[in-house]
Amino acid sequence: MKHDITKINETTPHTGLTEGMHICATGTSKLFKTGEWRNFTPDYHEDKCKQCLLCAPVCPDSSIPVTDGKRAGFDLDHCKGCGICAKVCPFGAITMREGVN
Repeated sequence: MKHDITKINETTPHTGLTEGMHICATGTSKLFKTGEWRNFTPDYHEDKCKQCLLCAPVCPDSSIPVTDGKRAGFDLDHCKGCGICAKVCPFGAITMREGVN
């Protein structure tokens, strides 16, 4: 049975949910803005960043966009605030602060 999972939300009755262990579509996680789940928010200090890009591959949510070999801010719509990026940055260009905003 195929479902259009873009139409599944908090008001969907249990009969409208997908069956367990079925992959109905790919790339749908971008549609769900999960950044509001976080307790900590990363702050990017561009003046300290040396563009070593050590932070980007360790982000489990791919929330550090890299364009033309350079990183910019964060994709806060999807960042969960785990702080891995801040721990791996050798230059202190990423700090974590409490809260979502």
